[in-house]
Amino acid sequence: MLIGTKLNDAMNQQIVNELGASSQYVKIASYFAGESLPVLAAFFFRQSEEEREHALKFVHYILETGGDVQLGPIVGAPESISSAEEALQLALDWELEVTDQINQLMQIAIDEKDFIGQEFLRWFVNEQLEEVSTMDELLTVIRRAGENLFHVENYLARRGDPHTEEE
Repeated sequence: MLIGTKLNDAMNQQIVNELGASSQYVKIASYFAGESLPVLAAFFFRQSEEEREHALKFVHYILETGGDVQLGPIVGAPESISSAEEALQLALDWELEVTDQINQLMQIAIDEKDFIGQEFLRWFVNEQLEEVSTMDELLTVIRRAGENLFHVENYLARRGDPHTEEE
């Protein structure tokens, strides 16, 4: 087995976390769709798919290293979202939390001298810089736009989606 028990267990928890994030982003996308903001809705539906892909990366890594995939309960999204700013604050807070989670996984891999694990996790470390930066920027734009979220729709449409450009 190429993965230690502690890292295996922590990655199992991260799978659950990523699936929970996917659910949260579906809720945020649904909020924007309900507000007739299709560009923001599409952005967050893509975010949801990306979080699910992250979960599957962890699943495949655990399996490839001879580990054991065990999933606990998945925490769902908040029951309601009352504003665009609240939606983006939730997204930013989540991405900051994930950054901490990924850093903790990396620390376990470092402590266990698991160089394969460290190499795998580097992708996630770099990904979190993009995720936090994107959510922070979008929250700032939403705050500047105030009630006129059509400006945000236009901004996102002109900006393009960095996720689709890089993948």
